[in-house]
Amino acid sequence: MALKHFPTLTHILGASYKSKTFGQSTKASLLLGKPFSSPTGGEDTGAVAGQTVVTERKGSVVTVGINRPEVRNAVNQETARRLLEELEAFDRAPDLNVAVLHGKGGNFCAGYDLKELANHTASLKLEQDVTKGPGPMGPSRMELSKPLIAAVSGFAVAGGLELALLADLRVVEESAVMGVFCRRFGVPLIDGGTVRLPRLIGLSRALDLILTGRPIGAQEALAYGLANRVVPDGQALQAALQLAEQISSFPQKCLRADRSSAMYSCYDAPSFTQAMQYEIDHGVPVIQSEAVTGATRFTTGAGRGGKFS
Repeated sequence: MALKHFPTLTHILGASYKSKTFGQSTKASLLLGKPFSSPTGGEDTGAVAGQTVVTERKGSVVTVGINRPEVRNAVNQETARRLLEELEAFDRAPDLNVAVLHGKGGNFCAGYDLKELANHTASLKLEQDVTKGPGPMGPSRMELSKPLIAAVSGFAVAGGLELALLADLRVVEESAVMGVFCRRFGVPLIDGGTVRLPRLIGLSRALDLILTGRPIGAQEALAYGLANRVVPDGQALQAALQLAEQISSFPQKCLRADRSSAMYSCYDAPSFTQAMQYEIDHGVPVIQSEAVTGATRFTTGAGRGGKFS
């Protein structure tokens, strides 16, 4: 399905944006209210009727949950808009270090809502210029400056797999199923699936999944490098939160500089030399701001013997 069949407007997500994501600097004017829909105290917003995306702050970590369990968390236009809003808010928030993306009710995400695609084609107005607006799933074109972890349960397929690929790390439950299920219906991967998947697991394995659409279980995903952790059913979110809290406890300027360099080397660097230059340019400022303090802590006995606490 070529994007040319849809007019190039941002009506699908009803907003203008300010983010490195789209290469533009325009004012954010998202329509569905204040981001981070739960209070800092940690109240569960899953019980709030009508919210397609629910969030909860836990110290310096925020969880972002897709809340359409009746359709296995398939994403419609409203949900895409809300996901984008919440992840942009996370990326801007100075007091948040890590986000965890998950699905409510036992499934991560079954992709884009094909009933909406079938019944409301005329209203789908996708921005074809990736520098000017978001993808159909919402945040899929983002380049976050801070870590995102996907807690994967149930189905993470089609566009849901693409959302999982947006994350830095994927914590996957034993019975979870991932795959390019949209292969069966002629729905293309236009939320980064053909870009991120080969980078993560290699072209040969990526093409196996892309061309066949076959399901892949947790253990095979772990062997491929698609899953970073496999946990018992029902524990993905808790395990992802523990991982997020560990990552959040480290010196953040250093962590983000190293993460940024790894991303640049993988996706943007035109040469080895330029990747090396980027690494040192972004690493050297951290030496004074964090490394000297860390070295001093080490000399007083902290972290000896490889201890992390």
